[in-house]
Amino acid sequence: MYYINACSTISNQSSFKNNDWVSNIELLATNSELISPDYKQFIDASDLRRMSKIIRMGIVCSKDCLEQSGINNPDAIIIGTGLGCLTDTEKFLKNTLTIEGLIPPTSFIQSTHNTIAGQISLALKNHKYNNTHTQNNLSFEHALLDATLCLNEGLTDVLVGAADEKISLLDELVEEFGYENFKNKLTEGASFFMVSNVKNKSSKAQLIDCLTIGLNRANPKTIIEDFLVNHNLTLENIDLILFASNGTIDNNEVINDLKPVVVLSFENYCGYYNTNIAFGMHMAVDMLNGEGNKLINNSKPLKHILLYNNLLNNSIGLTLIKSIEA
Repeated sequence: MYYINACSTISNQSSFKNNDWVSNIELLATNSELISPDYKQFIDASDLRRMSKIIRMGIVCSKDCLEQSGINNPDAIIIGTGLGCLTDTEKFLKNTLTIEGLIPPTSFIQSTHNTIAGQISLALKNHKYNNTHTQNNLSFEHALLDATLCLNEGLTDVLVGAADEKISLLDELVEEFGYENFKNKLTEGASFFMVSNVKNKSSKAQLIDCLTIGLNRANPKTIIEDFLVNHNLTLENIDLILFASNGTIDNNEVINDLKPVVVLSFENYCGYYNTNIAFGMHMAVDMLNGEGNKLINNSKPLKHILLYNNLLNNSIGLTLIKSIEA
């Protein structure tokens, strides 16, 4: 058994340190901006100046998650990120074009994907297992799978997170290549979870299983049904499917294909970024605890929620979570 004992999210919604955020969630407005907390409350000002947005989000979310769970130092820190530290990557590349001679190494050092997990480790003075996964839209699911392996090997509390940031260059690329589906919908965010093999008073949901399939050639519905059968479930046992495709699949196709299960595209609330499935998982955990049922016009308690992440019917991630009482 795996338990989700704490959740923290920084997003374009009022999600950070807000227990009612899913109940009050709103459709994403055009050109919506990240709602950032006061980072100075969590990070020393001298350190803050040297941190890009993605590092700030990661450190603050992780600290909030630890505070909620009452864990001072987790047994492992595992991060998923699709595009990593874009701000510092862009800065480093610009330096190579504009600076003659020796190039300052700082932006290069901070541009690597594992900088997020490394900076969290330094902030916590944590010298335990530390890993970063970057597999496009499946980055967070791979981080979750890594966490379950760690728990199977005897670790107790694993900090699992996901973060991706947006830079103006992404909007420029959308314009240049005519990707109208992405226009005004590219966003950013970070979500962190304390995943444990021990249930306690703060436990919010059970993590049943996670599956990833890349270079998929099978029918997605068949993959979902086979995944559920492995846990003695069928689609009829699923109360809600939270769906993400980063705009690559028509939501109506998914809704029709998976009837009569209720399918909700949570990207209407968080926008598009590689690891937005982590936003979806925080949303799912809160919905299992009675928040936000008005989104699906449901008055009954939810027991099983399936997170369905599908990029181009090619890379598929499935994450099944269950209410503690179920």
